Amino acid sequence: MRIEHVALYVNDLDAAKQFFTRYFDARSNELYHNATTGFRSYFLSFDDGARLEIMTRPDMDDLEKPLARTGFAHLAFSVESPEAVDRLTAQLAADGYRVASGPRTTGDGYYESCIVALEGNQIEITV
Repeated sequence: MRIEHVALYVNDLDAAKQFFTRYFDARSNELYHNATTGFRSYFLSFDDGARLEIMTRPDMDDLEKPLARTGFAHLAFSVESPEAVDRLTAQLAADGYRVASGPRTTGDGYYESCIVALEGNQIEITV
């Protein structure tokens, strides 16, 4: 058994697609659009076979505290080395994304950083 994909609702679908293709080398399929409901989505594929579906709809209703809610806490991407974590974190920070933590070695031994991106969602970069 394996997880087939994870899905993430966003308000700005094109910005989310650009973020993942630019920083994490995602490949996107063609836009799916349900003209009846207004739902739109892309499936993003990564080199290891993982897939992320990014979705939006006209009636999105964000929660008041997006970083303190039940549900998924972050998406984590593994890169090839601690130096790659440092480089990607520095690039994201230079491009205006907020670094919430790191790069650092955590208490459980991971070398990681956490970026707040995509409408308040956290992206973890680790080795």
